[in-house]
This record gives sequence, structure tokens and C-alpha cells, in this order.
Amino acid sequence: MTLASSELRGNEARWSAVLASAMDGIVAVDESQRIVIYNPAAERIFGWSFHEAVGQPLGMLIPSEHRGAHEGQVRRFGRTGETSRRMGGSGGVVVSGLRMDGTVFPIEASISHVDRGGDRLYTVIIRDVTEAVRVRDDLTQMAAQASHVREQEKARIARELHDELAQSLAVLKMDLVQLGGALRTSNPDMAQNVARMVAEVDATVAATRRIAADLRPLLLDDLGLAASIEWLGEEFTGRTGVACTVQLEGDLDLPEPYATGVFRILQEALVNVAKHARAHHVEVSGERNATEIRFAVVDDGVGFDTGGPRKPLSLGLAGLRERVHLLKGKLVVTSGRGNGTRVEVTIPAPAAAHAVGLSGDDTIPG
Repeated sequence: MTLASSELRGNEARWSAVLASAMDGIVAVDESQRIVIYNPAAERIFGWSFHEAVGQPLGMLIPSEHRGAHEGQVRRFGRTGETSRRMGGSGGVVVSGLRMDGTVFPIEASISHVDRGGDRLYTVIIRDVTEAVRVRDDLTQMAAQASHVREQEKARIARELHDELAQSLAVLKMDLVQLGGALRTSNPDMAQNVARMVAEVDATVAATRRIAADLRPLLLDDLGLAASIEWLGEEFTGRTGVACTVQLEGDLDLPEPYATGVFRILQEALVNVAKHARAHHVEVSGERNATEIRFAVVDDGVGFDTGGPRKPLSLGLAGLRERVHLLKGKLVVTSGRGNGTRVEVTIPAPAAAHAVGLSGDDTIPG
């Protein structure tokens, strides 16, 4: 009996040492979700002392607007049969904590449970990621500003190509046509040379307009996003010969930077289809509700293994993720060999942008 008691005291001492030395907060609650374990790191994170926290409901550490949902999630977790789970899902910081002074802050948290003598104990390991989120938010803001500067420069170059170079080439063509007409009878050979020059000017004008449109379609500034998406589908069909259907619902003429961001995302998705899908038909769709806007590009091509390694020099999905991240949205890519590919992007509606989390998310289901 003495030996058993000694071993028990030794185990308790080791457990206490682990709790005291842990860098992450450790909070355990009973089935009524009242705190029974609260380590020194949790004291530092939340501001409540051990004696103030133990015996209190876990809700004291959770913002009031999330308490009801959190209690339900813990109960459902206990019924799933899982022994551990990351709280809030994967990708981004989606869990919030509440400090003693009322400050709401981002945390990463995982939950586990054990049964002890018929009683269930839930243990939550908590990490304060306030600084990591601040740094990531700063980097995202810098990337967004850099992207905005690039788009402005592209727009300037596109406008100059369209308004100056293309117009100058058009004037040159008219002069060449007039010269060719004058030489038709007096110097037929020279007239043929002039006709070839006119054809070259036509090809150069077409190339100039295509380059300008690739840099930034003037439709985006003049007529808005919806018209630009329609043009994008028509241009894709004209360039690839693959039928492209565009279906848009609701008000999709978004302000900047959303309009440019969405246009670039759809443009990149169609480029990926042209390069890799070998599709016969593509559908581009867009819809909007009060809180979010959803766009999708669906093809009937060869598809690919979303869980496989990325091909060398293949940056298509990486580019999509970056653009979606800058809009604080979510990217979901669904595909399978022989089953085509669906690229779906969801972004917060501009009116609801202030409610968006600190970062976006992307998912590629296996």
C-alpha cells in the first residue's frame, strides 16, 4: 500500500512538472465543462490565476458570441469516438480566446478526451498566435499593395498600347492602303509588297490588342467585371476552340481590388484548363448572396490526382492560392483522373469584408 501511494505521488509530481513547464496553455474541463486543470502557461495567456479559473465554466475563456457553439462542438466531439482533434479545422486561425481584460485574440487549439472511472475529462492545448497572425497579416497587406501597384502599371501599359501604339499602327495601315492603291497600275510589284506590309501591320495590331488585353482588359475598367468575364469566356473559346459557357447570377460588378482579383483568378484557371485539361467544354459560373461571392470553373477534361506531387515548374495552383489569399477567400479544387476538374473560389462580399478572418483558406480534397 505504501509503495502504491509512493508511485501515485511520483506520477502526480511528474504530471505537475509537465504542466508547469509546458510552453502552451493546458486547460482541462469535466463533462459539465468546468475547469479542473489550468497550468501556468494558461495563466500567462488568459490573465486569470489558477485559483480564479479552476471551478469556473470554460466559457470564461471564450468570446460570448462563440460560447454556445463551442459547448455544442465539445459535446459532439465526445460522441464521435475520436480521441483528439484540432479545433476550428485546418487552415488559417479560426479560433478565438478571451483574456481577463476582455481582449479577444487568435489561438491555435487542439482538444482530446480520456475516460477516468466513468468520468470524461476534456483537455485543450492552447497556443497564443497573436504575433504570428500580426506578421502574417502584415505580409498579406504588403503583398496586396504590391499586387495593386503591378495592376496599376499593367493598366497604364495596356492603355498606352491601345491608345497610342494601336492607333499609330491604324494610321500607318491607312497610309499603306492608299499607297498600294496608287501603285496598283503603275508598279504592280511594289503594290504587292505594300499589300504584304498591310497584312503585317494587321497582324501587329492584333498582337498589340491581345497583349494589351492580357495585361488588363479595358472592359474591366469600362464595363465592369461581369462583362469582362463574358469576354474572357469568348476569348478562351476563340483561342483554344474549346466551348466555354458563362453563367452569372446577381450583382457581380465588384469594386477594386475584388474585380481585378477575381478576373485574374478566373483567367489563371482558364489558362490551366488550356494547358492541361484537354477538355471539350468549360463552364464558368458566378453567384452572390448577402455575405459571400462564389465563382467556379468546371471542365470535362482528363483531371488529375489532387494528392499527387506537383509537377516541376507547374505554378498554376500556387498562383491561384496566392490570389485567393489576398482576397481573404477560400479555394477548393476537386478533381480525379478522367473526371474533369472543378475550381471553386469563395470570397467575402465587399460589404462584409470587415468581418473576414485574418487569412484565407484553401482545400484540395483527396
